Amino acid sequence: MSSDSSLVHTTARTVIVIGGGPAGLMAAEALSGHGLAVHVYDAMPSVGRKFLLAGKGGMNLTHAEPHDAFLSRYGKRRNEMAPLLAAFDAAALRDWASALGIDTFIGSSQRVFPVGMKAAPLLRAWLHRLRTQGVQLHMRHRWCGWGDDHTVRFTTPAGEQTVRADAVVLALGGGSWARLGSDGAWVTWLSERNVDVAPLRAANCGFDVAWSAHFRERFSGQPVKAVSMAWVDHNGDMQQRQGEFVVTANGVEGSLIYAASAALRDTIAAAGSVTVTLDLAPGRDLQRVLHDVAHPRGARSMASHLQSRVGIAGVKSGLLRECASQAFSDPQQLAQAIKALPLKLIAARPIGEAISSAGGVAFEALDANLMLRALPGVFCAGEMLDWEAPTGGYLLTACFASGRAAGRGALAWLDAVR
Repeated sequence: MSSDSSLVHTTARTVIVIGGGPAGLMAAEALSGHGLAVHVYDAMPSVGRKFLLAGKGGMNLTHAEPHDAFLSRYGKRRNEMAPLLAAFDAAALRDWASALGIDTFIGSSQRVFPVGMKAAPLLRAWLHRLRTQGVQLHMRHRWCGWGDDHTVRFTTPAGEQTVRADAVVLALGGGSWARLGSDGAWVTWLSERNVDVAPLRAANCGFDVAWSAHFRERFSGQPVKAVSMAWVDHNGDMQQRQGEFVVTANGVEGSLIYAASAALRDTIAAAGSVTVTLDLAPGRDLQRVLHDVAHPRGARSMASHLQSRVGIAGVKSGLLRECASQAFSDPQQLAQAIKALPLKLIAARPIGEAISSAGGVAFEALDANLMLRALPGVFCAGEMLDWEAPTGGYLLTACFASGRAAGRGALAWLDAVR
């Protein structure tokens, strides 16, 4: 960090947005066109890095399920997210994208995608509109805390820079995918200013399993499709989900695991581990599986028998051998293992590998406009707030909605203190 610093002065009322992801850019859009100087600062060489990477395999923008079901995806923070999403819901997000020239469609799972499935065209159109509206972007500016008199400090390739603003919107992300800019360094600077920040934790993450070397080498990277997973959570309630997941060198990940990750993570935190049971043949009841398993197999191998009679082959067969090898000597035990195979998850993967993070600035530290009670004129948005949601468009929708709310909140505050 350079010891030299320069103070940037502006003549117009200035709002700075720190963070160039969806939340920050949406805050800048809400602030633009109101006679303000709006500046977006980001540590990376270009904005929207995580947004672009998330859309690499198909940009899942939002979800088309009914509003009440949509809200339920935010769990214990449903009530806090409700007003943000009421003001800018999935339909509003689709209309917003359409106004940028990006049409969307609803997939078979009710997930909403841009036509073309890519994030880059949407981001390009959005940045063009923001620049047209006078928003200025400053890249390679990494926030490094506060200066005197509530100024904001940045490290830049040219040294340290100190910026004075009439209002600040923080949209710094959580702690996942730190290589794309959201490293959670802001936690210290806000905590030092008496802002209540819940510890950042991995969300939409994989989990460690103590695989044998043989299983890891043979099946790492293979998908396990059409399974049901059940477990008892830290509250003593039985949970069950159906879907598919992927075996990794360290354990398991994928859509089924991500959807359950919050409950699994919290159960591990409370109990040290969690044992889930996998139904490898969810379309068949136990009696049918027992009948099929017990059917005479003649000269066929057990692997061939299970594949032809129960549809168990490949990685599913490997899981049976890995987790219930003793069951193969008894048809009853083998049928029970197929319908309820125990799999012990011992830890969540590190937050840096997670798709998103939980924890962050507590809503109790904010007013209704997302302004920090301890720091008047400073607003927060996006993943740095203490909420979490599964994948499926819920993460992005909440980032857009909270960014819009923080930008509009800053406008209202500036009007009030004029």
